Amino acid sequence: MRMRRLQSARTRIVQRLPVAVEGQWWRRKPKSMLMLMLVAAVTMWLRPLVTAQLCRARTVRTGKVFNVTQDVQGDRLYFQSTTTRLIKHPCEKNIALYLGKQVFFTRDNFETSLLPFTIPTSMQVGVPEVTSAHFAGSLLLLVVDQKVYIYDYENNSWSMSLGIKHPVTHVSGDNCCYTGSLFCVDVSNLVFAYFRGDQVSQTYIYYSNTGGFSFWKYHYDRQAEIVGSLGGIFHFFSLSQVAMLVVNQRKGMFKYSDHPLNRSFGLSFDYNGTLDILIAPGQRGILLLWFENSLLFSHNAGQLVDTVRVKKGEQTLFSSIFEAKITIHSIAVNENELAVITREDNLYYGNLGIVPSSIIKVEFLTGEFIYRMYTIDMHSQLELTASLISQPGTSLIPLVMVSNPHSLGFQATFYENGYTSDGNTKYKLDIFLKQQQHWGRTDSNFTSSLKRATMSTLTVDIANKEISCVDIKPLSTLISVGCDLDKKIVIQNKVSACSTGILDPLTLQDNYSFIIEKEFYDPGFQGQQSSKDLHVFYSYQQLGCPLLVYYDTPWKPVVELWRKDSFQEVIDAEFVLLEVNGQFSYSYSLTAQSAMCTSQPQNWSTMIKEFGGPFFWNRENYVSCHDPNNNAPLRWPDVQYQILGGRTANQIIFGHNNGFYVFYISIVDPYYSYCQLETIFSIYVYGAFPVQLVSAGVVILLIISSILGSVWLAYKTPKLLRTARSLRIKTFAAQLCRRCKTVCQFRAPATARAGTEPLGRHRTPHGGRSDH
Repeated sequence: MRMRRLQSARTRIVQRLPVAVEGQWWRRKPKSMLMLMLVAAVTMWLRPLVTAQLCRARTVRTGKVFNVTQDVQGDRLYFQSTTTRLIKHPCEKNIALYLGKQVFFTRDNFETSLLPFTIPTSMQVGVPEVTSAHFAGSLLLLVVDQKVYIYDYENNSWSMSLGIKHPVTHVSGDNCCYTGSLFCVDVSNLVFAYFRGDQVSQTYIYYSNTGGFSFWKYHYDRQAEIVGSLGGIFHFFSLSQVAMLVVNQRKGMFKYSDHPLNRSFGLSFDYNGTLDILIAPGQRGILLLWFENSLLFSHNAGQLVDTVRVKKGEQTLFSSIFEAKITIHSIAVNENELAVITREDNLYYGNLGIVPSSIIKVEFLTGEFIYRMYTIDMHSQLELTASLISQPGTSLIPLVMVSNPHSLGFQATFYENGYTSDGNTKYKLDIFLKQQQHWGRTDSNFTSSLKRATMSTLTVDIANKEISCVDIKPLSTLISVGCDLDKKIVIQNKVSACSTGILDPLTLQDNYSFIIEKEFYDPGFQGQQSSKDLHVFYSYQQLGCPLLVYYDTPWKPVVELWRKDSFQEVIDAEFVLLEVNGQFSYSYSLTAQSAMCTSQPQNWSTMIKEFGGPFFWNRENYVSCHDPNNNAPLRWPDVQYQILGGRTANQIIFGHNNGFYVFYISIVDPYYSYCQLETIFSIYVYGAFPVQLVSAGVVILLIISSILGSVWLAYKTPKLLRTARSLRIKTFAAQLCRRCKTVCQFRAPATARAGTEPLGRHRTPHGGRSDH
């Protein structure tokens, strides 16, 4: 895999246009907005080809044409700069912002007249000077008087950003235009706010993941040690890096946030004036850095920055814009093109593609992956194809590029694939992609961290195609090396408490509830007895019939991976369980020592204490006790090892009681998937008989003693009846019986005289009834 440098570009002096646009803006409807909007292209070379023919001709009106006066409500915004800015929305092609002595905002490509853009006086902005602007999805962010304001153009409403406590001058961000992707929404919502020109070591940087509504302080690693001033901070999604432009002694360098690029600065380049930085749409890593006397570019997100040279034919006339005495008035860029308009009223146009000196004409270039976004999860792969057709007698040179080779690698195969009806050769390009770390061809000092989700752009182009008014554009797609949102985990439930007849599903669905006794749960999840019983409602809709588990058998759940409605595999990665109601009447079969831990393992108590609550143990914060880089000493080898799955045979052991358990499960292995795979499920533990109050040994001893006592009495009683003591006992018993008989005979007549009401319910003196 290699990347070629751009070698040449055609430019055209297209048309002389007025550069000032003041007052109201009126114009005729054009055939194309390409030139007026300055949407064109750049490469390393600018070539002023004065005799070149126009792609198309049209008439443009600028400035105030009609004598119309209309009051403007609010404070008029303005941009204090010698050069103007035209900021187009990367995804909404009709939306743009013009920054000059007056500011204009359009939603129809300036097709209709516009009043100057204003901010409501209720916002109390002070000085309505705009220093920076950025589109974040359907929001327009403006830095006005060193504060960030938000204009929601869909609802025509204004608000002020929250959380910024210090002055800022600029905002930066990117936009992802693939619809229906949550990842794209996250890209568009991430915004930085900063004060350009501050010393890096002392400046305050803010970031937002809400599209600019709320900001938080951003802490750049070892920021206090960086020498130089801040030229800007950007999230280069093409590299999955946060990059800071550091300016020191008229040299600029990009410093990156993550491995492997964080070990040093990018290559330095001349910084002779305050540079504005444009990120070309499409996350391909193309940057344009410019001010009125300088134009620089980078095709790899700032790792290499070079000047744009002025060339005539194969001869380099000037090594830079400054040397050519070209004064830039404004520039604009889209995915494949750039336009530069100069104070000399010249418009330079070119192409961002690869254009060498030998040129062929490409008839056809397409692929099924354009306008789509793909995901490669951990250990996954992706296959894409492209089709190409060239003119007869020519040879194509396909070029496959990834913007982030540190995380995404590929292998491409190019071959003939038949002929067209007019005899042209058809070619097919097969591209096989997977994580760079899994190819086994690169050093760990080159690849990014496997645990960190990243992204990359794949671009397919033709290295030797011509540039013309109707260019064959390169094919491009965005690939997220991260979570596949269609994945989920399911707990295998082949034997449930309902299928065995222990529980009735109809009963469970009828607002079923159960009691957890206070001795067996802790609402704080620390294993301490509660002060009262817990009444729990069973959610059958969420949990279904519980899995059946015998109490006296060590157990762990069988976890399945599903993608949409398709089973993928049984998961053997490490995971953790927590009973959601705080029950602690279960334990683990292994200790830290028996699990062969080399460092102190994490557990729920320490994780809850560290993160302030349960259910926060996941792949992001899990540290294996078998990791050689884990320096936590093994101080308590006898503690329970609370991680299941993976390399150990750890299992759950339940206490001697039946009942429901509702478990939360989280896959914590950071190398299984980039997703936070988690769910809840229920089990019913059965088979535990009531605990005996007297031990079995005591019961057996009493039975044996009773038997022996009975045998002894059977042996001794006949002998005792023949002794003198036995005769005296018999005489006493006979006398006692005669006396009892006399008393009974005396009480019988008295009873007969008193009445003979039978036993039963009788009326009491108070008129009630009494039971006997």
